[in-house]
Amino acid sequence: MRPFTYHRPATSDDAIAAIGAEKEARFLAGGTNLIDLMKMGVEHPARLIDITRLPLASIEERQGGVRIGAMVRNSDAANHALIRERYPVLSEALLAGASPQLRNLASMGGNLMQRTRCFYFYDPSYSECNKRVPGSGCAALSGYNRIHAILGASEQCIATNPSDMSVALAALDAVVQVKGPRGERSIPILDLHRLPGNTPQQDTNLRPGELITAIDLPALAWARRSHYLKVRDRNSYAFALLSVAALVDMDTDGTIRQARIALGGVAHKPWRIPQAEQLLVGKKPGDAAYHALADALLRGARPHRNNAFKVELARRSIIRALTTVAAMA
Repeated sequence: MRPFTYHRPATSDDAIAAIGAEKEARFLAGGTNLIDLMKMGVEHPARLIDITRLPLASIEERQGGVRIGAMVRNSDAANHALIRERYPVLSEALLAGASPQLRNLASMGGNLMQRTRCFYFYDPSYSECNKRVPGSGCAALSGYNRIHAILGASEQCIATNPSDMSVALAALDAVVQVKGPRGERSIPILDLHRLPGNTPQQDTNLRPGELITAIDLPALAWARRSHYLKVRDRNSYAFALLSVAALVDMDTDGTIRQARIALGGVAHKPWRIPQAEQLLVGKKPGDAAYHALADALLRGARPHRNNAFKVELARRSIIRALTTVAAMA
């Protein structure tokens, strides 16, 4: 691991000023991903800005919704009454991630910033990784690509976003609050993460020096009827091969008033197509409607040698998640 300096700011403004003063600085929250990347030789920050003492660890009602501070621990958010009761899809997604020990340390803001678990990105002995070394190639294209993307990828990168939490937030239309050298701004969750295109080294649309301060969940009464389905190789401490966050609002006559569906494990960012969700509006719950939605969500899928199974797995998982939610009282 490369030697680094350490700074613990007293305020958000101090943290932003500190990271702006050092080109190779990184914010340190829980460190559950960053420290691993430093140990593996993937990240080489010259300075760590420790934000764990900043007053960003509250969960509170706000304008009918809920604001979650960026330094709230994943386990605290998952088990908070407001989250469990109003947004069960988020609670389930958080509890499906990592292990209890990691959830007790990982922060909500840090979860948004975690990087892909692509084998070739994580191992510097592989020289071909455009995400790690732009212009070097993508070893996953011709390598073992079972866990990789089937949607939204490019010839530069087929890595996937590893976050369970982000998939649930995408379905909830959460908004991320950030603060930087140019002031504060709000970023809709669907605009936070990027598809790889020609710049796979850029995971998000954050500007240099910006700090995530909070996540806002909208006032959404029907989010109580929601579910997070995670499909993985083993039932604990494993990243999603594929996941589905589903919300369904039912009318009194048993038809679907509105729905939201986001997929994980299939793209460089949580995958959601709001226009496709309109296919369910006014329909009775059932396989026919769900198949039509699955077809729309998976249109244009480009599987690779080892992950073609993800297309059918996604289809079945979408149907299963929607069936589960529609059956809720």
